[in-house]
Amino acid sequence: MPNTNDVTSVQEWRNEAAFQAGDKERKHYLKKWELQPDGPAFRTYACWLQPVVYQQQPAMLKIALEAEEQLGGILMSYWDGEGAARVLQMDGSALLLERISSKNSLLEMALNGQDTAASRIICQVADKLHAPRTTPAPAQLLPLATWFEELEPAAGKYGGILEESHLIAKQLLRYPQEICVLHGDLHHTNVLDAGARGWVAIDPRRLIGDRGFDYAHIFCNPDLETALAPGRLAAQVAVVASAANMEPQRLLKWIVAYSGLSAAWSLSAAEDASIALGAAEIAFALLSS
Repeated sequence: MPNTNDVTSVQEWRNEAAFQAGDKERKHYLKKWELQPDGPAFRTYACWLQPVVYQQQPAMLKIALEAEEQLGGILMSYWDGEGAARVLQMDGSALLLERISSKNSLLEMALNGQDTAASRIICQVADKLHAPRTTPAPAQLLPLATWFEELEPAAGKYGGILEESHLIAKQLLRYPQEICVLHGDLHHTNVLDAGARGWVAIDPRRLIGDRGFDYAHIFCNPDLETALAPGRLAAQVAVVASAANMEPQRLLKWIVAYSGLSAAWSLSAAEDASIALGAAEIAFALLSS
């Protein structure tokens, strides 16, 4: 799963024909939902985005270019604005979300002396997303074991810390605890300040499994310098374990497992895996101490 918004570096994931088809869909839904453009449309590697006005309120039109992005919209609808951005309309590849003009940024907080506060906010959002719902969970959710399938071959190919990540992931996946619907990519830039509504999540994956997985993403973010700073991971493990009501040792295991998976994705895409590999090494050392 690539972690880049650079279209040119992921041409194997998307071709120009798909972008053209998505742009046609974008124009179609502007008319269908009577949306007023409120800024230029732009594209990421996986979707078209268009700021709009819908029924006198700011919104964001999203046209998914791949199945995973589309299924993420189903999950947003399931959460119904509780811990996540509100879904205003949904139809096939098209998703209309409330547009959040966030004055505060968890990324900026973490980079400017408020790392602990940012981590606690992410934990609060995770708690809302993980809470039981009265409506049944979407049928399209993937078990974590499926999400982790690329780790084993990467461990065999590259060895080192990825072997440890694979062994720990196998144990965690075999004996899950507190299974719930997961966001799957819960980090600093996927949690926005919605003002009076508090902080809300965007851009989920479609996963179900041990809730500990969602907290591990904090430790490969917000950037290399911060994530791998001496003492940072250990300090944030204490913060997150307390805020999430988790055993620190189990949280460390999830960090090793997820960081190994993230590194496997990056290595398979010939991308820099330094943050993920570094986080896995640090977490494994703490786990072994």
